[in-house]
Amino acid sequence: MSPAAAKALFLGGGGAGEKALPGAAKAALGLYLQLTKTKINLAVAITAVMGYVMAGGGWDMALPLSIFGTFLLASGAAALNQWQEAPFDARMRRTRTRPIPSGRIRPAGAFFIGVLLLLAGFYMLSSLPQNRWVVMALGALAVFWYNGVYTPLKRVTPFAVVPGALIGAIPPLIGWCAAGGEWNHPLVLHAAFFMYIWQIPHFWLLLLMYGGQYDDAGLPTLTKVFSRAQLHRITFMWVLATAVTGLSLPAFEGRALLFPWNVAVVLSSVWIAAKGAGLLWRPEAQAEGKPFLRAFMQINLYALVVVACLSLSALGMVWP
Repeated sequence: MSPAAAKALFLGGGGAGEKALPGAAKAALGLYLQLTKTKINLAVAITAVMGYVMAGGGWDMALPLSIFGTFLLASGAAALNQWQEAPFDARMRRTRTRPIPSGRIRPAGAFFIGVLLLLAGFYMLSSLPQNRWVVMALGALAVFWYNGVYTPLKRVTPFAVVPGALIGAIPPLIGWCAAGGEWNHPLVLHAAFFMYIWQIPHFWLLLLMYGGQYDDAGLPTLTKVFSRAQLHRITFMWVLATAVTGLSLPAFEGRALLFPWNVAVVLSSVWIAAKGAGLLWRPEAQAEGKPFLRAFMQINLYALVVVACLSLSALGMVWP
């Protein structure tokens, strides 16, 4: 493909092609990072690492293959998601500056990048020495569920996050199987279930923070189904469910969570439940959006703590 053809395929009217070389390279990198949601997908890769070390995987080629394979699949799915949702993104303040609606990349270019990343991700997973077909099937399920089920379902119901949260449960399974573990082992299923439950308040809070913008985009919103007080109560119940699921890890998987990491999970679970209870305090008097933003940051921090504790305990970093 010639440079001119590549520019015609990828760059829109606001593309980087009109800039000097250093500026164009920086703009292209920023465009790629935004299109593939790199920051979010780094977190996805971390949960795959958690599954890998929990299965006792060694420091061999299976580790980078599973990490980068998962990361590339998530990046490709994210690019395809932006290609799918470009008409809706253009109507929302939060998303109208994304690469496609802002005109910095053509839809065909975004689609091409997404497919290329998916192929690269599947190639890396196919190179695994163990359970490659199981891992590839899990990767295919994640892409299908995100782009084929969750993304279209968001246009139909505001409750799409409930089935859509399954996406978050798959990366730990990929890491676990890449290390040689069986996909149906109770320990990894328990950890995957935690990630599933956590995804629901994570996405739910995001929808609540930007409910008005979803209205502008013509998408179903929770604010049309529940009152403000009801939304606060329901959100608290999802946060509490996440905390209870976290507490169940040291309770039922004691051999996988050693001291002091089991104590850290218990304390952080109590902390997130207490913080979530703040949503119940006079919801009508709380500034709109702020309690949801605060809860969003807290629930994500809590998930990070649990993932770190499971990983560090599996690595044998225990109290001397």
